[in-house]
Amino acid sequence: MYMKSFLSIISLIALVGCSTPKKEDALEGLDKKSAREVTLTTVTKGDTVYHLTKQNIWLNGEKIAEKVDTVKTNLTQNTWSPNDSTPKLNEIPIYVTVQ
Repeated sequence: MYMKSFLSIISLIALVGCSTPKKEDALEGLDKKSAREVTLTTVTKGDTVYHLTKQNIWLNGEKIAEKVDTVKTNLTQNTWSPNDSTPKLNEIPIYVTVQ
């Protein structure tokens, strides 16, 4: 009895997990008249890396705000890791979280 219920629940979870994902709009089709545009850029100058975040806020086709933030780091970091192949900070991946 319990095994049958367990298998039914697992089947239901698998079915929901395999359902067709929602169709995403192509970037070209999005309404850009009212939106927040964010650009991430990495610039290397000598042994310094500048991580730039530029934001533009558009409302009804008009730019109402713009701001650039910069985080400055060394190209390589000294760590306690025994691994000598520490990546340079201009080569690490960028992860974006949207809330």
